[in-house]
Amino acid sequence: MSSPEEIIETVIRLAPTFGGINLEDIAAPGAFQVEEALKEALDIPVFHDDQHGTAIVALAALINAARVVGKRVEELRVVIVGTGAAGVAVAELLHDARVGQDGTGDIIGVDSNGILHRDRENLTPTKQWFVEHGNCDDRHGGVREALQDADVLLGLSGPGIIQPEWLAEMADDAIVFAMANPTPEVMPELMPANVSVIATGRSDYPNQINNVLAFPGVFRGLLDVQATRCTIEIKRAAADALASLVTDPVAERVIPGAFEPGVADVVADAVRAMALEQGFVRS
Repeated sequence: MSSPEEIIETVIRLAPTFGGINLEDIAAPGAFQVEEALKEALDIPVFHDDQHGTAIVALAALINAARVVGKRVEELRVVIVGTGAAGVAVAELLHDARVGQDGTGDIIGVDSNGILHRDRENLTPTKQWFVEHGNCDDRHGGVREALQDADVLLGLSGPGIIQPEWLAEMADDAIVFAMANPTPEVMPELMPANVSVIATGRSDYPNQINNVLAFPGVFRGLLDVQATRCTIEIKRAAADALASLVTDPVAERVIPGAFEPGVADVVADAVRAMALEQGFVRS
């Protein structure tokens, strides 16, 4: 299958034999087209793991990282470098969880051409979302300009594109999730002293942002109640449950390990409860 249309047609034909659809390894912008078309056409949940699994785990880790540095999520100024499928999903889930929403915080998107701002032309609808929901100061420039005084960097881009000296211009007790894998946007050992919490996509550093923390529990919960969709509220419930597994977060532990027992069960419980509360289940 080489086009979004072929994927959509094939999945629709297969859907009657499944209780849910997990999409994997579909790049933007095709990922958005495929997911939206399938959500519209099907009466079973559609979940793109690269997008929503990443978003759930990133939100859970950010909730606990904010606790470590003594900041409220609502006041965080967040910079998301990489506005493809995962970056957009992370931004939307963080916004729904009121990250950066108290008037002093912000969510700023940066793509390969720089900061997404209101003077940028020919933006896709997903990139336009960042203009309409963030960058309150209408910042222009590149990654370095976006990071000045920021509390959080969420890297969902490529290897080695962040210079350590740029991070030194972030706020005190900064949070950096450099999630490009296997080589992060900046290596943890190069972080300046003002960075207090570090996460990557790798298992050989603390705080691995790993999708496997999310999707097994999410699908277990959805399938158990025969859910008809996976809403943003369900994703938030999964993130809150995942964050709750770290009862006393510290800089080296803001998210559970991928192989810790009970993770999927706790996430599934939260998903089941929210799906039932919203009524998106088969009677």
